[in-house]
Amino acid sequence: MERNGHTDRRWDGELLDLDAYLARIGHTGDRSPTPETLRALHRAHVTTIPFENLRAVLGQPVPIDVPAVQDRLVRRAGGGYCFEHARLFAAALERLGFGVTGLSSRVGLGSDRVRPATHAVLRVETAETADTGRVWLCDVGFGTGPLEPIELADGAGTTDSGWTFRLERRPVPLGATLDSGEWVLRERREDGDGWLDLHTFTLDPQYAVDWAVANHYVSTHPRSPFVRRPIFQRTGPDVRHVLVGTELATTARADGSRRVRRLEPRETPGVLEDVFGITLPPDDGAALVAALERLPAPGGPAGVPAG
Repeated sequence: MERNGHTDRRWDGELLDLDAYLARIGHTGDRSPTPETLRALHRAHVTTIPFENLRAVLGQPVPIDVPAVQDRLVRRAGGGYCFEHARLFAAALERLGFGVTGLSSRVGLGSDRVRPATHAVLRVETAETADTGRVWLCDVGFGTGPLEPIELADGAGTTDSGWTFRLERRPVPLGATLDSGEWVLRERREDGDGWLDLHTFTLDPQYAVDWAVANHYVSTHPRSPFVRRPIFQRTGPDVRHVLVGTELATTARADGSRRVRRLEPRETPGVLEDVFGITLPPDDGAALVAALERLPAPGGPAGVPAG
């Protein structure tokens, strides 16, 4: 397809098999670009398509053009990390008539260090935005993020089955003068003791070409956490499953109770199918087991980088 300055800023929604995508996430409801539809789509996507980074761990290419992402996440019913999720969701929203702007965020998870902007989120306008001014943050690719969009407004948030997220706007540090400031997505800690800063972003628009550059780093750089160990995450309405290396953690949304167990590497392909809904081809399953057997012995609780 011929590109120009206008189409380069779009998300290739015309390349998406919309019916196949909606069937994949189980959405049979309204398709009009309203806040209600956006909430339904976001929830369906997050609770259906898991987060995973297996291709990067196995040294396989991770292209994020719409045909490639659609093949992996829709036709083959696999999972992906943030760039794959956000690219697919952006194409679907664009096709349905929503206004979509890509953003890049810095994952902190409570750290004070400045990390690279390697997480993809979306600023979304509905048919009502022109009248109400309300826009939405959609974060379908964090793995352990909110089930529904959050209004892009200081102090806005969402609570679902006991888990609470909130957006805050803060001044940009070091004397920078961005009018929009810096936005932080926060989650109330599972133990109820304060808030955890998940990731931080500005409203500087990002396009597919920007995400392609960040995705190349995430999927190939030796210091990227996504090439060193496999990470699988699946969020449901009532439970969250996270597998980092061979440590499987299951957290109940209602009371925050957490159960952790260590898997044998050979168990992992079966657990992926039973718990995460991911069926690996035999060659990938064998390669995953081999990669897990090469990991250093666990030395403590595993962190969960997201992106």
